[in-house]
Amino acid sequence: MQLTAEQLAQFNKDGFIVLRNFLDAKSCDNILRMAQIHLDAKIEPIETEIGYDSRDKEYRTSVTDYSSHAKEEHIIVRRLRQVYKRDALFKAWMENRKIRPVLQQVLDDQVVITTAHHNSIMTKMPFYSTATAWHQDRRYWRYSDDNLVSVWLALDDEYSENGVLEFIPGSHRMKFSAEQFDDKEYFSQIKEENKKIIATKVSTDLHKGDVVLFHSLLLHRANKNSTDKPKISFVYTVKGAKTKAIKGTRSAEFPEIILEKL
Repeated sequence: MQLTAEQLAQFNKDGFIVLRNFLDAKSCDNILRMAQIHLDAKIEPIETEIGYDSRDKEYRTSVTDYSSHAKEEHIIVRRLRQVYKRDALFKAWMENRKIRPVLQQVLDDQVVITTAHHNSIMTKMPFYSTATAWHQDRRYWRYSDDNLVSVWLALDDEYSENGVLEFIPGSHRMKFSAEQFDDKEYFSQIKEENKKIIATKVSTDLHKGDVVLFHSLLLHRANKNSTDKPKISFVYTVKGAKTKAIKGTRSAEFPEIILEKL
C-alpha cells in the first residue's frame, strides 16, 4: 500500500492522516486478547494512573527505568510499556510490511522503530482514566531532528466519550514560544494566543482496525473515558534512519529496530 500524492500532501499539511480499515478485525482481536492478559496481570513495565500527572520534566526526559514500582493493590494500568518484546503478536504488528511503504513515504527515509518511546498499549479505563492535555510527543524525546511519526491502532471503536484523539491540524509546522506551555510542557489552554489555535481542533471517530499516523510535533489531546467499557489502543513510533538519538539521553538508551526497505 502507498499513499496517493493527495494523501501525502494532506499528511504534510495537517500532520496526521487516518487509514481506514487498515488491519483486519481478527488481528485486532488477537492483539487485544493478549494485551488484556498483560493488563489483568499488571505485567511490568507499566505506567499507572496514580502519579502520572506528578511526573516532572526531568523524570520524563531522563529516567530509563520504565517499571512502575507500584505497591498499591488496586492500581489502574495507564499503559503497557516496551511491548515490542512482550509477545510475537505485538512485534509482528510493529514490523507490519503492509504499512511500511506508507511510513517510508511520510518519513522520506528508511523506517526505524524507536523502542524508547511509545512502544505501548494505551488504555483509558472507565471511571478512573483522566483527560490527556494538549501536548507534543517530541517534547521529551531527544533526537537530531523532528522526523518521527507515531502509528496509532484502534483495537475497537474510539469516539469522544471514551477518549478519541483530537488534533490541531498544521500545529507541527507552527513555531511556539516556551511561554505558551506550562512547566510540564503541556500547551496552555488559558493563554489568549493559544485559545485561537485550540479552536481549530478536529477529531474523527475511529473504528476497529483504523490507523492514525501523526507527526511528533503535532499538538493532540484526548478526553477521559466516560463510558463503562475500557478503551485500549496500540501506539508505536518510527523515525527516519537519518534521524539520530542524542547520546546520553533516554532516547539513546533503548534498541532501535531498522526495517528493511520495501
